[in-house]
Amino acid sequence: MSSRGGKRVLSYEERVLWSTITRSISPLAGRTVENETEDEAPAPAPASPSRVRASVTAATIAPPPKPKAPPLAPLGRRMRQRVARGREAIDARFDLHGLTQAEAHAALSRFLHSAGGRGARLVLIITGKGRRGGEPGVLRRQVPLWLALPEFRDLVIGFEDAHVAHGGEGALYVRLRRQRGEDD
Repeated sequence: MSSRGGKRVLSYEERVLWSTITRSISPLAGRTVENETEDEAPAPAPASPSRVRASVTAATIAPPPKPKAPPLAPLGRRMRQRVARGREAIDARFDLHGLTQAEAHAALSRFLHSAGGRGARLVLIITGKGRRGGEPGVLRRQVPLWLALPEFRDLVIGFEDAHVAHGGEGALYVRLRRQRGEDD
């Protein structure tokens, strides 16, 4: 596969696949179809039906991409006030004190899956503030990063620092998504 003028030249199989696919679709209203391969190479010779079928089948086997989770959202002023004043229940609490990063990550994952499975909507994760030198602790820095990872995005709506009554900067309120049951 050589390139001409900085563009990659399609192989014979790729041209056949491309022409097969482009023949099966229609452009959106008001738009025209531009075929980039027309100026690069002559039209492909007809291929055997089994070869085209194998190419099309291989291209359609891949599952559709999973939609991205919406961005993380903070609790909101009113909900934060209700939680701080005890009018909104904290469904579960989890303390990460004394765990290594690896242990804490695994334990946090298990806890969030378990709490979400039980229908918890708001949980409190206690990370600790860190050492007295003013530097935030490792877990205090890492847990917010972990909660923003794709592995937790199916579980977590958002998070923010807890009220002083619940640990302040050494704890996080975490809002959980409603878990879909197998019968939903």
